[in-house]
Amino acid sequence: MNQKELKELIDFLVEKDISEFELQRGDEKVKIKRGAVVYASSPAPPVAVPFPTPEIRSVAPSGSAVSSSPEHVSGPPATQEDLHIVKSPIVGTFYEAPAPGAPPFVKIGDTVEAGQVLCIIEAMKLMNEIESDVAGEIVKKLVTNSQAVEYGQPLFAIRPRR
Repeated sequence: MNQKELKELIDFLVEKDISEFELQRGDEKVKIKRGAVVYASSPAPPVAVPFPTPEIRSVAPSGSAVSSSPEHVSGPPATQEDLHIVKSPIVGTFYEAPAPGAPPFVKIGDTVEAGQVLCIIEAMKLMNEIESDVAGEIVKKLVTNSQAVEYGQPLFAIRPRR
């Protein structure tokens, strides 16, 4: 399904006031939900952020490096080869919870199954649930709540179950 067809489909769903729609053609699957999440206040305006999110290091008084990137794993370090990266399939705004004040869908250390919802990306007033495509453990969250994200931007690092 190309971008023009997708836009026409969205326009049709808005015109007919359809709140949920799912279409599968061969190996392509489109799932659209409108109005599933209501936010009391408008989200923060998009902010330009470096991509990928850099890791900032400062030197502690003891001389050791201290990391302050978004969230890190406790326990044995994972190599990049061990981790599966879940990337944003669309441009939009990242939300870690179904509503303001609600607990996040997942947090560092949680075990997830394939198909489990990890977050929501809002695009054009539509709330798109982003699901895990592997079973495993969440080891890093690479974006912050209400952050603008780009297509293909890493969202989560998951250590796949062996």
